[in-house]
Amino acid sequence: MSEDVRLVAWVRGRVQDVGFRWFTRAKALEIGALSGFALNLGDGRVQVVAEGSRERCDRLLDWLQAGDTPGRVDGVTEIWDTPRGGYEGFAIR
Repeated sequence: MSEDVRLVAWVRGRVQDVGFRWFTRAKALEIGALSGFALNLGDGRVQVVAEGSRERCDRLLDWLQAGDTPGRVDGVTEIWDTPRGGYEGFAIR
């Protein structure tokens, strides 16, 4: 049985005003069984928080890093933690 985790990723590059959060939500829904959100930050980054199985969170992180996203990703910084819960689905904030 896979233990649930919390992924927090900060995505740098040209990731605002290009539909990045919408596509991140769509990818999370495609992967399935992930909850969390994507949020534009004031410094131009997008913060992505996802909770679910490690395998599903890894798939989302791989997608964020792969360059198959809208805009241009220059880098992704991530941390792993224990899930906090409280999310219904995957939201755009």
